[in-house]
Amino acid sequence: MKVLLKLLFLVISHHVFSQFNDTTNYYINYTSTGIINKTNEGNAYVLNNNIKFNIYKKSISLNTANSWIYGEQQDNLTNNDYVSNLDLNLFKTKRHIYYWALTTFERSYSLKINHRLQSGAGVGYYIIDNKNFVLQVSDGLLYEKSDLYDSEAGNNNYQTIRNSFRIKFRWILKDIIVLDNTDFLQHSFKDGDDYIFRSNTNVSVKLRKWLSFTIAVNYNKLNLTKRENLLLNYGLTMEKYF
Repeated sequence: MKVLLKLLFLVISHHVFSQFNDTTNYYINYTSTGIINKTNEGNAYVLNNNIKFNIYKKSISLNTANSWIYGEQQDNLTNNDYVSNLDLNLFKTKRHIYYWALTTFERSYSLKINHRLQSGAGVGYYIIDNKNFVLQVSDGLLYEKSDLYDSEAGNNNYQTIRNSFRIKFRWILKDIIVLDNTDFLQHSFKDGDDYIFRSNTNVSVKLRKWLSFTIAVNYNKLNLTKRENLLLNYGLTMEKYF
């Protein structure tokens, strides 16, 4: 982890930073947050690492995001959760309307997911799209193939089709404070009680153009396994537009 941080720091620190413009086509973001608590009675810690890479063109964008959360309490494992996303956005005519395709792979100790693969497509709309505030919604269909661990029934392999609804906003205050929020609600067409809810919120305060102090709040609920997790931690975000 220390080696990765040093490499990212060296890459980022040797370039000039700006936001997306007509000639900016790439973006990389690395965030490392966590909490460590150590006392005479025991110790606990959670580390949350995220890396994003985007390729942005006038009519198309390709986005990747990978996150790994690891946690222990009293030497017992609490989190070993990995999520990898790849999505493609296509802007055909007006900039406010776009079409998307998505593939997601996930493993989660805390949510009792051995592995889960989702892929699908849909349509999105920018309700507000300006320099300091962006609000967008999207909806579509996802095919899901999962292997879930159920303490009563053992391994649970199943397939389903889900409706995936997302709302996302980004607010920039005086080019210093950035608030990002993304919420997902995914219902299965087979069972109304089978749903997934995710909420990710980041508040970042810029220390440099390329460096921010970040507070992250992540909530996940998987109703099929009756599992949920809530993480609140803080750390640093490094980013580069080029």
